[in-house]
Amino acid sequence: MSKFSRVTLASALMCGTMLATPLLVAGAAHAQDMSAAPAKSHEETIDQRIAKLHKELKITPDEETNWSGVAGAMRDSAAAMQKLAADKAAEAPGSQTAVDDLKTYEQFAHAHVDGLRNLTTAFETLYASMPDAQKKLADNVFRSFGRNKAPARG
Repeated sequence: MSKFSRVTLASALMCGTMLATPLLVAGAAHAQDMSAAPAKSHEETIDQRIAKLHKELKITPDEETNWSGVAGAMRDSAAAMQKLAADKAAEAPGSQTAVDDLKTYEQFAHAHVDGLRNLTTAFETLYASMPDAQKKLADNVFRSFGRNKAPARG
């Protein structure tokens, strides 16, 4: 794994948010070797994640307008991370100082926070439109997201 990929992955793991983390980890995997994977592969991964969440949340036809805001926020966040990853991957290997590494981490963290802020705003609108039973379902989906995949903290 390249130094850049470790920084990106560390950013994703340290930020540790419910929905955005898988997007960041996917970005880190693609940043490892940008020439080996076409951009479409990343989009399909995001679209698969969006479709899975759509199904798990049991989005109704009446909720599609609000859902489109959530899906758009997820896609925008993934695209911003992918662009940042591509820009960083294009830099000369070994040219970064320790300070540059920290600044890179900061850029990923800012992009992550911006994406999460947009996702939260879009999801609040969707959540407010849900009946109580569906809100409870959403609470459980978010609460359990990634629990079987993440290492125990302690």
